[in-house]
Amino acid sequence: MQPAKFKFIPLLPGLVFTGCSAGGHSPTIDILGSYFPAWIICIVLGLALTLITRQILIGLKLNTRLHPAPLVYISMLIFYTLILWLMFFKN
Repeated sequence: MQPAKFKFIPLLPGLVFTGCSAGGHSPTIDILGSYFPAWIICIVLGLALTLITRQILIGLKLNTRLHPAPLVYISMLIFYTLILWLMFFKN
């Protein structure tokens, strides 16, 4: 009899590789004849929005209240990136 914590290990590869073929295609964007993965564009735009937000926070002098600041800015980058992905590439 197997312990309960190891019961689902044989299912793990199937769960991991399900995302590889779930959509049937990878979202790409045609930019000047070259196809770029959509996630790269979302990350670049998320970084730009994070830098704009940082400048606004510095202008309002609210950046001194952000503790720990690196974690806050990384979280902002992830938030903006995922929101952009959901807005433009949801389906």
